[in-house]
Amino acid sequence: MTDYKNQFEICVRAVIRNGNKILVCVGKKSGIYFFPGGHIEYGETAVAALRRELKEELNIRLKKASFMGTVENIYKEDGQKHHEINLVFDCAVDKTHSQSREDHIDFALLDKNEFARIKVLPITLHKNVIKWMKNKKMFWSSQAD
Repeated sequence: MTDYKNQFEICVRAVIRNGNKILVCVGKKSGIYFFPGGHIEYGETAVAALRRELKEELNIRLKKASFMGTVENIYKEDGQKHHEINLVFDCAVDKTHSQSREDHIDFALLDKNEFARIKVLPITLHKNVIKWMKNKKMFWSSQAD
Protein backbone atom coordinates (compact mmCIF):
# COMPACT_ATOMS: atom_id res chain seq x y z
CA MET A 1 0.00 0.00 0.00
CA THR A 2 1.32 3.42 -0.93
CA ASP A 3 1.96 5.96 1.82
CA TYR A 4 0.30 9.22 0.74
CA LYS A 5 1.42 11.29 3.75
CA ASN A 6 1.95 14.90 2.65
CA GLN A 7 1.19 14.06 -0.98
CA PHE A 8 -1.66 14.88 -3.32
CA GLU A 9 -3.65 11.84 -4.37
CA ILE A 10 -4.91 12.04 -7.95
CA CYS A 11 -7.87 9.70 -8.40
CA VAL A 12 -10.42 8.76 -11.03
CA ARG A 13 -14.06 8.07 -10.18
CA ALA A 14 -16.55 6.27 -12.41
CA VAL A 15 -20.23 7.16 -12.53
CA ILE A 16 -21.81 4.07 -14.07
CA ARG A 17 -25.48 4.28 -14.92
CA ASN A 18 -27.84 1.60 -16.18
CA GLY A 19 -31.22 3.13 -17.00
CA ASN A 20 -32.35 4.80 -13.77
CA LYS A 21 -29.78 2.93 -11.65
CA ILE A 22 -26.29 3.93 -10.49
CA LEU A 23 -23.46 1.61 -9.47
CA VAL A 24 -21.70 2.43 -6.19
CA CYS A 25 -19.11 0.71 -3.99
CA VAL A 26 -19.86 -0.22 -0.39
CA GLY A 27 -17.10 -0.80 2.15
CA LYS A 28 -17.67 -4.24 3.68
CA LYS A 29 -16.50 -3.21 7.15
CA SER A 30 -17.42 0.49 7.11
CA GLY A 31 -20.71 0.39 5.19
CA ILE A 32 -19.57 3.63 3.50
CA TYR A 33 -20.76 4.25 -0.06
CA PHE A 34 -18.38 5.69 -2.67
CA PHE A 35 -17.84 5.69 -6.43
CA PRO A 36 -15.75 3.02 -8.18
CA GLY A 37 -12.24 4.07 -9.15
CA GLY A 38 -8.93 4.73 -7.52
CA HIS A 39 -5.49 6.28 -7.80
CA ILE A 40 -3.85 7.19 -11.07
CA GLU A 41 -0.40 5.62 -11.23
CA TYR A 42 2.61 7.67 -12.34
CA GLY A 43 2.77 7.75 -16.15
CA GLU A 44 -0.83 6.51 -16.52
CA THR A 45 -3.58 8.55 -18.17
CA ALA A 46 -6.86 9.11 -16.34
CA VAL A 47 -8.80 6.93 -18.79
CA ALA A 48 -6.18 4.16 -18.54
CA ALA A 49 -6.54 4.31 -14.74
CA LEU A 50 -10.33 4.00 -15.09
CA ARG A 51 -9.91 0.94 -17.33
CA ARG A 52 -7.48 -0.67 -14.90
CA GLU A 53 -9.52 0.08 -11.77
CA LEU A 54 -12.81 -1.17 -13.26
CA LYS A 55 -11.10 -4.36 -14.44
CA GLU A 56 -9.43 -4.89 -11.04
CA GLU A 57 -12.49 -4.11 -8.92
CA LEU A 58 -15.35 -5.49 -11.01
CA ASN A 59 -13.91 -7.32 -14.01
CA ILE A 60 -15.84 -5.00 -16.33
CA ARG A 61 -14.59 -3.34 -19.49
CA LEU A 62 -14.75 0.42 -20.02
CA LYS A 63 -16.29 1.29 -23.40
CA LYS A 64 -16.43 5.09 -23.15
CA ALA A 65 -15.53 7.75 -20.59
CA SER A 66 -16.86 11.32 -20.72
CA PHE A 67 -15.42 13.88 -18.31
CA MET A 68 -17.99 15.26 -15.84
CA GLY A 69 -15.96 17.37 -13.44
CA THR A 70 -13.42 17.54 -10.62
CA VAL A 71 -13.78 17.37 -6.86
CA GLU A 72 -11.07 18.22 -4.35
CA ASN A 73 -11.43 16.36 -1.05
CA ILE A 74 -9.38 16.86 2.13
CA TYR A 75 -10.20 14.38 4.89
CA LYS A 76 -8.77 12.24 7.69
CA GLU A 77 -8.78 8.46 7.71
CA ASP A 78 -7.31 6.47 10.59
CA GLY A 79 -5.74 9.69 11.88
CA GLN A 80 -3.93 10.42 8.61
CA LYS A 81 -4.76 13.49 6.54
CA HIS A 82 -5.48 12.90 2.83
CA HIS A 83 -5.73 15.47 0.04
CA GLU A 84 -7.20 14.02 -3.12
CA ILE A 85 -8.20 15.41 -6.48
CA ASN A 86 -10.96 13.30 -8.06
CA LEU A 87 -11.42 13.36 -11.83
CA VAL A 88 -14.99 12.18 -12.40
CA PHE A 89 -16.21 10.43 -15.56
CA ASP A 90 -19.57 9.28 -16.89
CA CYS A 91 -18.69 5.73 -17.94
CA ALA A 92 -20.23 3.30 -20.39
CA VAL A 93 -19.22 -0.28 -19.58
CA ASP A 94 -19.83 -3.74 -21.02
CA LYS A 95 -21.94 -4.84 -18.01
CA THR A 96 -23.16 -3.44 -14.71
CA HIS A 97 -23.76 -6.74 -12.94
CA SER A 98 -20.59 -8.25 -11.60
CA GLN A 99 -19.20 -9.47 -8.31
CA SER A 100 -16.48 -7.59 -6.52
CA ARG A 101 -12.94 -8.79 -7.12
CA GLU A 102 -11.77 -6.90 -4.01
CA ASP A 103 -12.03 -8.40 -0.51
CA HIS A 104 -12.89 -5.10 1.18
CA ILE A 105 -15.71 -3.81 -1.07
CA ASP A 106 -19.08 -4.84 -2.46
CA PHE A 107 -21.11 -3.12 -5.15
CA ALA A 108 -24.72 -1.99 -5.23
CA LEU A 109 -26.87 -0.93 -8.18
CA LEU A 110 -29.23 1.70 -6.71
CA ASP A 111 -32.18 3.46 -8.31
CA LYS A 112 -31.85 7.24 -8.61
CA ASN A 113 -34.17 7.94 -5.67
CA GLU A 114 -32.29 5.63 -3.30
CA PHE A 115 -28.97 7.01 -4.60
CA ALA A 116 -30.14 10.56 -3.78
CA ARG A 117 -31.17 9.54 -0.22
CA ILE A 118 -28.03 7.71 0.91
CA LYS A 119 -24.72 9.23 2.00
CA VAL A 120 -22.04 8.76 -0.67
CA LEU A 121 -18.53 10.06 0.03
CA PRO A 122 -17.16 12.54 -0.67
CA ILE A 123 -20.43 14.39 -0.01
CA THR A 124 -19.67 17.21 -2.45
CA LEU A 125 -19.03 14.66 -5.21
CA HIS A 126 -22.36 12.98 -4.47
CA LYS A 127 -24.19 16.34 -4.64
CA ASN A 128 -22.47 17.27 -7.89
CA VAL A 129 -23.32 13.95 -9.54
CA ILE A 130 -26.99 14.38 -8.60
CA LYS A 131 -26.97 17.89 -10.13
CA TRP A 132 -25.07 16.67 -13.21
CA MET A 133 -27.71 13.99 -13.86
CA LYS A 134 -30.28 16.80 -14.12
CA ASN A 135 -28.35 19.48 -16.04
CA LYS A 136 -25.27 17.73 -17.57
CA LYS A 137 -23.10 20.74 -16.60
CA MET A 138 -19.43 20.17 -15.82
CA PHE A 139 -18.56 20.79 -12.17
CA TRP A 140 -15.75 21.76 -9.81
CA SER A 141 -16.01 21.75 -6.03
CA SER A 142 -13.86 21.47 -2.94
CA GLN A 143 -14.52 19.86 0.44
CA ALA A 144 -12.44 19.82 3.60
CA ASP A 145 -13.56 17.80 6.61
